[in-house]
Amino acid sequence: MADLAELTAAFGHLLHAAGVPVTPERSARFAQVVLLAEPTTLPELAALGRTTLVSTHDQIEIFDRVFAQVFGGFIDQADFRGDSATPPPASSLPQGEKTPGDPEREGADDASPSGSSGMPGEGEPDPGSDEESVLAAVSTQERLGEKNFADCSEDELRLLNALIAQLPFVAPMRTARRQRRHNRGRALDVRATLRASHRTSGDPVDRVYRKATDRPRRVVLIADVSGSMEPYARVYLHLMRGAVKALGSEAFVFATRLTRLTRQLAHTHPDIAYRKAAAAAPDWSGGTRIGSALKTFLDEHGRRGLARGSVMVIVSDGWEIEDPELVGRTMEQLSRLAFHIIWVNPRKVARGYQPLVGGMAAAMPYVDTFVSGHSLRAIEEVMEAIRDASSDGRHHAYAPYVTPTPRPADERHAG
Repeated sequence: MADLAELTAAFGHLLHAAGVPVTPERSARFAQVVLLAEPTTLPELAALGRTTLVSTHDQIEIFDRVFAQVFGGFIDQADFRGDSATPPPASSLPQGEKTPGDPEREGADDASPSGSSGMPGEGEPDPGSDEESVLAAVSTQERLGEKNFADCSEDELRLLNALIAQLPFVAPMRTARRQRRHNRGRALDVRATLRASHRTSGDPVDRVYRKATDRPRRVVLIADVSGSMEPYARVYLHLMRGAVKALGSEAFVFATRLTRLTRQLAHTHPDIAYRKAAAAAPDWSGGTRIGSALKTFLDEHGRRGLARGSVMVIVSDGWEIEDPELVGRTMEQLSRLAFHIIWVNPRKVARGYQPLVGGMAAAMPYVDTFVSGHSLRAIEEVMEAIRDASSDGRHHAYAPYVTPTPRPADERHAG
């Protein structure tokens, strides 16, 4: 994501060019409000912008239109850095899609380019072109929102990957061991209070309190890239890269063996990251050995610290070519280390599906949240499950399917 100061300045510049008298002071105030409020959705961000940047009711319609252009991805922030002629990577756009400002898209030729970004000094844009672009993008996103990834064409998958890259990641939080001074804290800081009492002849008039702080909880993603999961594996690779970049997550894939992809997916350029990830996992589209992969994770990474107190996200359809009992044993061990286990199974969306056979049945007693993740809308549910894993690590969201095995309270690790 662009730098906040750069983004708010560009947004204010476009609003001013569109007729909203935004000053640099208002843009700075908008940036400060964003830092304080920390909005997690676009509607929340738009509400903050209307409060700080709009002065009359007549300006709301203009604000909404420019907001959709900037934060909906129709205006490239590279335009404000002087490299607007640089096209995006070919793989990041669907086939047949043109970048904003492309002559074929805008209906212009090289001799008479027409501006579409709303920047001053460019040609007059078509009054209805921006609105049509916004409506077309919203319509496409709504159409693909419920469509199963397995039924999508190559062009639709490319568009879905671009939409997934824009989803906001919110880390699950945990209470840190250390506390900090806070005027609304409940724990009395005795040492600081006594030190402050020296100014008042030993009378503790000014009492100092401390408050517990929150820290992000580690998120670990393990995705099945076997042949049965191939239509979904490519999409979840984009989701894993977003989690690695935004949350500092750990990423693994497996088919017949486990491969760690955290360093490959952390690369700045997405095309290079995906190329390195594909090269690092030679068993892509192979058989499925869930139990062996999870055992390798526990032996080489989990017990050393990656799984302790973490939110584990496992993406797999549960088809196991080996003994399902190994899946049950490794999941039991993992449940004692992890704070919360989320299992994503695209087969869950099928009517009448129940995870009662094979590796899925062996894993279910140790799963806390069971979701499908088969579409863009379902991926948003996965991200909500990750965010909501802060409060209770063992709420067994799969209860309608399997009765969970009760576990002693001392086996739960709060991390």
